[in-house]
Amino acid sequence: MKSNIQNKTNLYQATVIFSVLFALVGFSYNVWRMEASEENSNIRTACFEMLLELSSLEQLIYAAHYDHDAKEGNPRIGWVKVGLIADLSVLSNDAVEEKTTALKNSWAMHWEGMTNDRKSVNEIVNSIEGVRSEIKRLLVSLE
Repeated sequence: MKSNIQNKTNLYQATVIFSVLFALVGFSYNVWRMEASEENSNIRTACFEMLLELSSLEQLIYAAHYDHDAKEGNPRIGWVKVGLIADLSVLSNDAVEEKTTALKNSWAMHWEGMTNDRKSVNEIVNSIEGVRSEIKRLLVSLE
């Protein structure tokens, strides 16, 4: 009789230990999954905002070059947009950040010529396309 009680007690203790371990593993996985989901959500949000700013910057360049519209093609607004894109790129990955740095450098070198020089426009627009392509690659790769 004592052995039977001892067996039941051992079985109960093993079940409790297994249940606690199972709960800890499940909780740990849940925390990891929530963190990964939140990080992916932050990256997506930053990428979508960058895409919006990139299209707005491209529109600004075309307004300055083709329409010679000093208001819609204001380079100061362009500087703000390029700065915002660079700030948001920190929330993405290294490849997007590198392309954004290249865009910032291209803008710095060519913004003055965007109203008259087609080559300057092409250089900046190509840099915008580089960032856009890298953002799309990143978005496709997210879990």
